[in-house]
Amino acid sequence: MKAVILAGGYGTRIAEETSVRPKPMIEIGGKPILWHIMKIYAHNGVSDFVVCLGYKGYMVKEYFANQVLHNSDVTIDNKKNKVIYHGTSAEPWAVTLVDTGDQTLTGGRLKRVAPYLDSSEPFCMTYGDGLANVDIAAAIAFHQHHGRIATLTAVIPLGRYGALDLEGPKVNRFLESHQATTCSSTAATRLAAIGARPYCRRFHRMGD
Repeated sequence: MKAVILAGGYGTRIAEETSVRPKPMIEIGGKPILWHIMKIYAHNGVSDFVVCLGYKGYMVKEYFANQVLHNSDVTIDNKKNKVIYHGTSAEPWAVTLVDTGDQTLTGGRLKRVAPYLDSSEPFCMTYGDGLANVDIAAAIAFHQHHGRIATLTAVIPLGRYGALDLEGPKVNRFLESHQATTCSSTAATRLAAIGARPYCRRFHRMGD
């Protein structure tokens, strides 16, 4: 099974970082967010990735193109024009990097990577700028058991402000921000998906 990762957005809400690199390449603990996402999927048995590139996608290509070099001892033989790698510690992943356009929306990116997916088997899909404590193996098993077209995992973010429980002009109770979890904005909802087809004809964009 493959995992499709959306990594082409501009990331305008964190411009101090994304002015120089794409949001999935922002580092946490010395590693890009994208690497952490792949690490989670690989831990759950998914190590074949298709990454949808857009804004500054060349930086993602350069990172993976040099990953073995940066994680190995090397012998560079200039006389023979040869590089020998010794004991690499690079991750054993297959990573396909696809330019899907700077302005392309979610559904368009997914459609453009369809040739790199197997139409006979499901695939995972997630955003390249968020981490979550999701049991991906269990989600895949759930999807396979129910046989639906797609399975989603989503989260309703905690409210930023408190809320009033009103009955006409009467205030019944005040809810602290961590209790006010009802969310009407899909823009705040991040998702991971497991689908049975290589692309969707219509896909609702959820977030920047």
